[in-house]
Amino acid sequence: MHDLVIRNGTLVDGTGAPAFTGDLALKDGCIAQVGGKAGAGKREINADGALVTPGFVDIHTHYDGQVTWDPYLSPSSSHGVTSVVFGNCGVGFAPAKPEKRKWLIGLMEGVEDIPGSALAEGIRWDWESFPQYLDALEKTKLAIDVGAQMPHGPLRAYVMGERAHAIDKPHEEATADEIAQMYTLTKEALKAGAMGFSTSRVLIHKSKEGELVPGTFATREELFGIGKALKDVGHGVFQMTSIHDKLTSEYAWIKDLAREVGCPVQFNFQQGDKEPNQWRDILSMIEGAHAEGLNITGGMAGRPAGLLFSFQASIHPLVAYPVYHEVAALPPAERLARLRDPAYKARLLACPPRDLGEFINYLVRAYQKMFPMTTEMDYEPGPEKSIAAIAQATGKAPLEILVDAMLANDGKGIVYFPIFNYSYGNIDHLATQMRSPATVLSLSDGGAHCSVICDGSLPTFMLTHWARDRARGPKLPLEFIVQRQTRDTARFYGMNDRGVLKEGYKADVNIIDYAKLGLSMPEMVYDLPANGKRLMQTSTGYVATIVSGVPIFEGGMATGALPGKLVRGTQ
Repeated sequence: MHDLVIRNGTLVDGTGAPAFTGDLALKDGCIAQVGGKAGAGKREINADGALVTPGFVDIHTHYDGQVTWDPYLSPSSSHGVTSVVFGNCGVGFAPAKPEKRKWLIGLMEGVEDIPGSALAEGIRWDWESFPQYLDALEKTKLAIDVGAQMPHGPLRAYVMGERAHAIDKPHEEATADEIAQMYTLTKEALKAGAMGFSTSRVLIHKSKEGELVPGTFATREELFGIGKALKDVGHGVFQMTSIHDKLTSEYAWIKDLAREVGCPVQFNFQQGDKEPNQWRDILSMIEGAHAEGLNITGGMAGRPAGLLFSFQASIHPLVAYPVYHEVAALPPAERLARLRDPAYKARLLACPPRDLGEFINYLVRAYQKMFPMTTEMDYEPGPEKSIAAIAQATGKAPLEILVDAMLANDGKGIVYFPIFNYSYGNIDHLATQMRSPATVLSLSDGGAHCSVICDGSLPTFMLTHWARDRARGPKLPLEFIVQRQTRDTARFYGMNDRGVLKEGYKADVNIIDYAKLGLSMPEMVYDLPANGKRLMQTSTGYVATIVSGVPIFEGGMATGALPGKLVRGTQ
C-alpha cells in the first residue's frame, strides 16, 4: 500500500513534457508511480482539476541566519518551494570566530537588509567552522530541505582578520599563504557538503558600517586558488554577484575559471538602465561558452527586481528631502498626521532634494519607473501608469503623486520601482533569456532585503504571470515554467534526486488549484526576532505542498510536520 496517493491530477512532471492526467503515488519518501491508476494509499487526495508539480527549488536565497529559528523559511515554503540554497553573494555566517559574529551580522544587515537585531537575537551560534555550521543545520528541525554555500566574506575575514575588509576602498590582497588557507577551508567545506562557493564583486554591497564585502576586489590568484577546491573535490558551483556594467570586461577571467576549474560558474544576469542592451552581448557570450562545453551560466529572475517604496521601508524617495527628516523619527501616527497637514506638505513639495550620490539620486528621482501598486498586483505596468505619466496628465508635481500614493491605505501605500530588468518598460527580454540553456532561474533573494523587496514569491508569479495572466506580450508554456524552477534549478546545484515527477525521485510535490493561484498585496509585518520587520507576500491556490512524501502545508495552513533535511553536496 502506498503512503499517499494523489488522484486524477493534471501532472506537470518538470521535464517540459506535455501535462497529462493521472495518479501520483508516494511511498517511503519517494515517488512510486506516475500516471495511470495507482493502487490504494493510506491516505488519498483528490486532485481532480488541480495541477500536480514537483516542489520548487530556489537556488538564490539568504536564509543563512533565519534557518536557525524558522523551520518554514518563510515566505518561500508558502510559495511551493521545497528546497533552497543559501550562502549567496559572498555573505553568510560560517566560518565565524566568536569575536567576528557581531561583524558578520553587520555585514549581512548592510548587504541584504536583514534587521541586525533580529539576527542577533535569533541566531543560535553552535559553530565556528563551516563543517560545524552544516552539522548544526543537520540537527535543526526543518519543513523544507536546505543547502549552504561557503561565502567569501566570512572565509576571508576568518583567514585574514581585519585585513580582509575596508571601507569604500580596495582591501588588502591575500598572501599566498592566506590563499592556501582559504583553499583548504573551502575544500574542507565542500567535502562536508557545501553546495559551492560564493563571492561578490558589487560596489553597492556594503556592511552596515560601509565596508565592502571581503573579496570584492579579490585578485585572480585568490579567486582561482579558492576555485581549485571545487575542482579537486569534484562538485560545487562558483556563484558570483557581478558588477552589471563591468561584466563584459570581467568575462575573460570568468571564462578562464570555468575552463581551468571545470566547475559551473554562475553570475547574476540582470538588465541595468545604464546599458540596457548589454544583456544581449552577455547572453551571446555565455551561449558561446556553452557551445565550447563550458558551464558559465547567467542567474536570472523571471520578473524585474522591484523595490517597494513605503513609509515603512528602509529607503524611499523622501529620504532625500531634508524637510522629511523633521518627521521621519516620529511615531507612525504622528508622522502620517504631519504628512497630511497641508502646510507641512507644501514645505515638503517646495524642498529641493539633497545630493546623495549617483545611485541613490537615481533611485529617488526616476519617476518614470515608479508605479503606485494597487490590488491588481501588476509587475509589468505600462508607462501610462508611472508617476511621471500621472503627474503629466494631472498637472501635479511627481513628488506629490508619490507622497499621496504612499499615504494611501492608511499610510501603508506601496510604490513599485523595478530597478533592474525594466529598461524597456516590459519584460519581453526576460522571455528570451529564460529560453536560453545558458541561464538558470535565480535571484529571488528569499529572506533578504526585508523592508524593500519581496521576491521570495517568484515561483507563484512565474506560474500566474508568464503561463496564465500576461497581457502585454506572449505567454510561455506552463510546462516550461515548471521545468525552469524544478528540474533545471535542482540539476544546476547537483540535486539530481528531485525536481521531476518520476519513479524513484524524491517525493517533493505541489498540488495547485491553478484557477485560484494568486499573490496577495505585500505588507510589512513585524514577526522576526526582536520584533524585526519584513515585507511579506502570501499566496492563494496551493492545495498542498509535500516534502519527502509528507504534507507540510494543506489549504494554505502549516501542518506542523517537519520532514526537511540538510542537503550535503551532490545528490
